[in-house]
Amino acid sequence: MDKVKVLIVDDSAFMRKLISEFLAEDNRMEVIGTARNGIDAIEKIKALKPDVVTLDVEMPIMDGLEALNRIMNECPIAVVMLSSTTKKGTENTLAAMNSGAFDFVAKPSGAISLDLHKIKKELHEKVMAASRANVHKLEKNARNIERSPSVWGKYSKIDSMLSPINEKNRRKWFYGYKKIIVIGTSTGGPRALQTVLTGLPEDIDAPILIVQHMPPGFTKSLATRLNSLCKIKVKEAEEGELIQKGVAYIAPGGYHLKVRKVGMSWAILLDQSELRNGHRPSVDVLIESVSEMNDYAKIAVIMTGMGMDGSKGLTKLKKRVL
Repeated sequence: MDKVKVLIVDDSAFMRKLISEFLAEDNRMEVIGTARNGIDAIEKIKALKPDVVTLDVEMPIMDGLEALNRIMNECPIAVVMLSSTTKKGTENTLAAMNSGAFDFVAKPSGAISLDLHKIKKELHEKVMAASRANVHKLEKNARNIERSPSVWGKYSKIDSMLSPINEKNRRKWFYGYKKIIVIGTSTGGPRALQTVLTGLPEDIDAPILIVQHMPPGFTKSLATRLNSLCKIKVKEAEEGELIQKGVAYIAPGGYHLKVRKVGMSWAILLDQSELRNGHRPSVDVLIESVSEMNDYAKIAVIMTGMGMDGSKGLTKLKKRVL
């Protein structure tokens, strides 16, 4: 099997060396070059033709966001952004998702992260996932192609999703029961979420609870960005708020998202209990909590990701409804 060819772009020589060493530890990858800024990156992409580029967001001469826009226009390729967790860094990173980046990895402690080893496994996973991405779709996203028709329609797509489920549970969704939708996403998730949520009608008769594997700080920027694009309201979930139909609640980075009964309603419960499947928030934790909502019809969707988070929760949910 051919190795995945990677080009590393970072203005810090130390970071280029560290990232190169980390990726070289995975025998599925080969670092074929490095670049010190956006202009250098574009030249080397055209010359070396890598499969994946890791691209620092904050660089002199030409920053990562400007470089990404040129890359997707001139030489489209799968790009994984590396970002600091500053407010500007998070906003630019989410803008990069909209401009065609496959995904991002947050540097643990700023532009020069001596503790970069903390995200080594995540970096390996996202580079490999990016190598399998459909670059044509990433390029279309970068060129701001007109949005496709609603992924859900009014309810036609929900109907097709429910078709394998027995008639009893189809009736629960369409007749009389309150409804809730649960979505779990990880690697490649921000773009997938945008595709789905922008297709939901404003009057959808259900709240949407979402776990997107992201570090603290990024989830608020993600929610703000999606809210500006969607017909429904999108927000970062807050402790104690009552869930309402037509609103999508994104779990804050670093917190598990659960629900609890408050009188006749259900409210958001956030906690920092132990990691599940290496994640907090965890999709499994959310789905297991929602499975206790006996007075609700439910749809749960795992859209993207690496690993097994969400699989046990879906199994538990299915056992409770069938």
